[in-house]
Amino acid sequence: MQIKNIPINKGNYNSFETQEREKLFEEYKSEGWKSEYTEYRANWSKFPLEQIVNEYPLLVDLELASVCNLKCPMCYTITDEFKEKVNAKLLDFELFKKIIDEIAGKVPALRLSLRGESTLHPKFIECIKYAKDKGINEISTLTNGSKLELEYFKKIVDAGIDWITISVDGLDDKYEKIRKPLKFNDTLQKIKDMHQYKLDNGLHKPVIKIQSLWPSIKKDPSKFFNTFEPITNLIAFNPLIDYLQNDSDIVYIENFSCPQLYQRLVVGADGSVMMCSNDEENDHIIGNANIETIYNIWHGEALNKVRALHKKQDGYKNLDVCKRCYLPRATEASETSEVNGRKFDILNYVNRAQNVGE
Repeated sequence: MQIKNIPINKGNYNSFETQEREKLFEEYKSEGWKSEYTEYRANWSKFPLEQIVNEYPLLVDLELASVCNLKCPMCYTITDEFKEKVNAKLLDFELFKKIIDEIAGKVPALRLSLRGESTLHPKFIECIKYAKDKGINEISTLTNGSKLELEYFKKIVDAGIDWITISVDGLDDKYEKIRKPLKFNDTLQKIKDMHQYKLDNGLHKPVIKIQSLWPSIKKDPSKFFNTFEPITNLIAFNPLIDYLQNDSDIVYIENFSCPQLYQRLVVGADGSVMMCSNDEENDHIIGNANIETIYNIWHGEALNKVRALHKKQDGYKNLDVCKRCYLPRATEASETSEVNGRKFDILNYVNRAQNVGE
């Protein structure tokens, strides 16, 4: 059998950070569960590389909301195809509790977001507190930041959230053109207020990560970095992937096999369990958390069939979701840039336009 190409954290982010800040980010994230965190991160690589199906996944993605309050031009959630395929709604709180009751003590990490805006859920704070009280070590979410006023932030801190990633695509007018209808200065002030509150109270958590699309900051990455470096824990950027499924001339890496099949399980807001976090349109459903356990879905026939395909030479190409995914897609260092004298490569996807909305 040929050695498989299993990219562990591909597409997670390209970093123009200093090594010191990256190390501190990991240190703060592991605060309070350092030995367990070290094991968790080691297994994040070990399980997919050795194709080990653990008793439970390392991470469960629970989509609190598949609806959003923004109209970003590059986002698939605004397309008619998405609206036709996905039951856009908020996750039922009783289903949330059912899942947490099962996985608590068995799954180290919980992510409360996927396609929509998680903070729109009216029980967002209760969800964090319930999961933390049950013993989930790391609770994170991705947000556009629209609801992160200081008083709300205080409540989610008290509930026990560990990690918040905020999407901030560009500065000033560029940001406002993409993140409609948010205003840049409002978002910047929210982040400053959160940082000051953490300082005033001697808090390392929640760690705050800023995430941006490369095309939105490429003209002046130093200005973007220097704007947020004093008030956040980590700043990262992503190349623009084919969110809108417009690409046809796709180049794939050789011998690809997906790591997510051994790392995480993704539950949509309606309880449908997706094959992976990149099945944005529910094209390959492997279970229903309303009537099945996470354990049974994780070890079930549907997901095992996907794993078996990924063990075969180019077997993933039998699955439309995988053929469209960025993980098996080839990258190239098509650009170089620098921030404060630190030079770095931009790993873009081959034949992928880096224009927001294309």
